Amino acid sequence: MYLNLNIGILGHVDSGKTTLARALSAIASTAAFDKNPQSQERGITLDLGFSALQVDLPDHLREQAIAEGYEKLQYTFVDCPGHASLIRTIIGGAQIIDMMLLVIDAEKGIQPQTAECLLIGELTCRKMIVVLNKVDALQDPAQRTKTLDRLRKGIAGVLSKMSFDASPIVAISASTGENVSALVDTMNGKSFMPQRDMALPFMFAVDHCFAIKGQGTVCTGTVLQGRLSVNDEVEIPKLKLQRKVKSIQMFRKSYQTIRQGDRAGICITQFDPKSLERGIVCVPHYVHYVYAAIVPLRSVRYYKRPIKSKAKFHITCGYETVVATVLLFTGESESFSFAQQYEYLEEMVAGADSTQRNVFALLEFETPILACHDALIIGSKLDSDVHSADCRIAFSARLTDVIRDSKYAETVLPEQLQVYKHKSKSGTIQRVVSEHELIAVGLFKKAANNRQAFVGLHITLSSGERGIIEDTFGASGKVKLHFAQPIAADVLERLRQKGPTTGGEEPIKVELNFKKFLFRKNVKDKKVVQ
Repeated sequence: MYLNLNIGILGHVDSGKTTLARALSAIASTAAFDKNPQSQERGITLDLGFSALQVDLPDHLREQAIAEGYEKLQYTFVDCPGHASLIRTIIGGAQIIDMMLLVIDAEKGIQPQTAECLLIGELTCRKMIVVLNKVDALQDPAQRTKTLDRLRKGIAGVLSKMSFDASPIVAISASTGENVSALVDTMNGKSFMPQRDMALPFMFAVDHCFAIKGQGTVCTGTVLQGRLSVNDEVEIPKLKLQRKVKSIQMFRKSYQTIRQGDRAGICITQFDPKSLERGIVCVPHYVHYVYAAIVPLRSVRYYKRPIKSKAKFHITCGYETVVATVLLFTGESESFSFAQQYEYLEEMVAGADSTQRNVFALLEFETPILACHDALIIGSKLDSDVHSADCRIAFSARLTDVIRDSKYAETVLPEQLQVYKHKSKSGTIQRVVSEHELIAVGLFKKAANNRQAFVGLHITLSSGERGIIEDTFGASGKVKLHFAQPIAADVLERLRQKGPTTGGEEPIKVELNFKKFLFRKNVKDKKVVQ
């Protein structure tokens, strides 16, 4: 049995990623090395490619790996596209990897998509090897040394500000094979025992489907969690189908069982491969559609534009990318709870300060997504100019609180989500009834029919006295104010005067400050509190 590590090969377009995958691999899948006719026609990688290399267990892993039943180590390479327009495919591919090879053209250095791949890698894994490719183009030895030293220094400076652990930098030529064996040695030294949870329900990220005559449909992909055996029943949630697994293969070898992290093909009968290009296969009734979600938001510090409430972002979850509207709010606790109240946030600025530390977002998906609890999502602005050097990746989050009710806007939001805005109203005193009672006007519009919701709220006179709204009456928006403590005689005198006082003082105003909750739909149910 092989210990499988999924190694993502990411980098800017034309940095030599596919050539590197070919140089490293001993086994190719049906989707490896740009076999897609469109890829060959355009000369660039358009889709994910998969290939593998099997090696002996490195010394630092041997004892633990053998104890867990592993005999050898297998690297499964995930060759990702590099073109800016294919960023959603890159994000999808990066979410199944354990470690990343960041490929940089030694002549050109860090380019726009190099930086984006770094950010994607930081969000999806923390282990990386930097590969300086195409060193054969640097033919002058002195110039080569100078260029590579400059690149290493610049890359080290960039990585020092990121969350990767120590990342080796290896200079190679994938096309000539120069130093490729040294890269494999570096991968061996960097290899680790990934955390795998076999107790979780089985879930499988499908990236390709094709039919084999007389056998069924083969779904190739990566086991995200759990395990699967031949004859187990699985569900294809997108198609609402449940089927038995007829056979399992990993790189043309048959297996009875696959586990989290494995790259495999599973054969399922009686469904059309054209109906599922990419998606999820899982145990029955485990993955459902998500219509909205509430997530703690982590902004990407290199995203220079503010993240604004009511803005639309592209949300990628696994291989799926949909548009969602974002609504921001903030609270005191680091974890979300429907029992708490939250203040509406107009925007989350880049490099948010401590006052915006606990920022949450309501994501309303224009198209529901299939996802399980705690799935990683990445928010991007993919409609930005692909030729711009600006970072398009805005935030990441985990789907901790999902909403599966398609009518959530009428049920969950008004009944459970307590997000408010601070509001204020100002009015004038129309007349004095007594030292405990005043009549105010101007706080509400004459036609307002929700004044009763404000009864009992505290008001403050500009002279400092505090009271409450005791009642509303009349068609002109009048309210009765009650003061537990008697109003001072000099204040009552000023209130009885019309216009400025003899001392030039302005008329006394009445101020009402309150919270207005966003999702109370009906006027009679509008909730206002202080």
